[in-house]
Amino acid sequence: MTRETATLAAVTRERVIIAMSGGVDSSVAAARLVQAGYEVVGVTLHLWDYPDDGERGRCCAPEDQYDARRVADHLGIPHYTFDRRELFAANVVAPFVTDYLAGKTPSPCVACNRTVKLRELLPLADKLGARFVATGHYARVERNDEGRLELHRGHDERKDQSYFLHMLRQDELARLLLPLGEASKEEVREQAVRLALPGAGKGESQELCFVASGRYDAFVEQRAEGRVRPGKIVDGDGREIGHHPGVHQFTVGQRKGLGIALGKPAFVVGLDAEKGEVKVGTEDDLLADVAVLDEEIVFADGVSLPFEAMVKVRARHGGARATVERDLDGARVLVRFHEPVRAVSPGQVAVAYAGTKVLGGGVIREATKNP
Repeated sequence: MTRETATLAAVTRERVIIAMSGGVDSSVAAARLVQAGYEVVGVTLHLWDYPDDGERGRCCAPEDQYDARRVADHLGIPHYTFDRRELFAANVVAPFVTDYLAGKTPSPCVACNRTVKLRELLPLADKLGARFVATGHYARVERNDEGRLELHRGHDERKDQSYFLHMLRQDELARLLLPLGEASKEEVREQAVRLALPGAGKGESQELCFVASGRYDAFVEQRAEGRVRPGKIVDGDGREIGHHPGVHQFTVGQRKGLGIALGKPAFVVGLDAEKGEVKVGTEDDLLADVAVLDEEIVFADGVSLPFEAMVKVRARHGGARATVERDLDGARVLVRFHEPVRAVSPGQVAVAYAGTKVLGGGVIREATKNP
């Protein structure tokens, strides 16, 4: 039994704030807390405003705040909205633009949870006199035999979102409730319908909440402020084979939309923003043996290097066996894959697992091959 299962099974009047996006997951999470007897307070963070062009995301637009309030009214709980647009723009949107212009492929949902959502919700909980913070993430918190709290994958592996929470510390896990950790998406949807929750039939967006169109290139260009640099497309030998309007339009592993015809499949295998070069090659050129991580790395309590793990190099990656260790001079943390991994992209996050347990992770600085 997980900590959430045990906690939610007991009737309590402990106050908890629940992050409500207006979507089905957070709405059902709130309903489960109410059913368990908590004193629930709904909280929505206003993060983003869309231009009046019909585009909408899944958790940022003003109408989503309205939907969250409708759900709160339906459940009979108070609801508050807090403006965090400036923080979101500075900590998520600006780095997203800068990373794409630098030839990286960022993971803004990790950045959002790290620097905006959970890190803002905990102080808000203190101000509202709440012991716990709850979210609609599909992940679990468990206590091990030594008394340490651990983050684990959600029961529904198709919806598992532990990857986005890998950076949480013990003190944060101690206050986090995840009511959907043991649930499947089908169960959550059925419960929303059964409870007649407003928005029970709402669909899910597959795009970033602040780039609802999916046109990341256009979004970056609108905010690049003269930083877009056209350049060359080169092959593995450095020979020029084409031109491009900016490295932000490409990601490692990309095959379509390269604007070149070589008579054989070609993939983006590297991006050099300083030179303005997009390097293309074969699918074999996409394989990497080692991922070098940035300095800001978070490992779970009790985890020490080196260790063996399954490592995901992006949110939808199935994971690959690897050894996580420091290099010979101790300056860098390396992920050495047991078998080469395709399209390991700088800017993405490598997260390590032992079974369902999250061991921690960090941002990928570069991917290399063994000599």
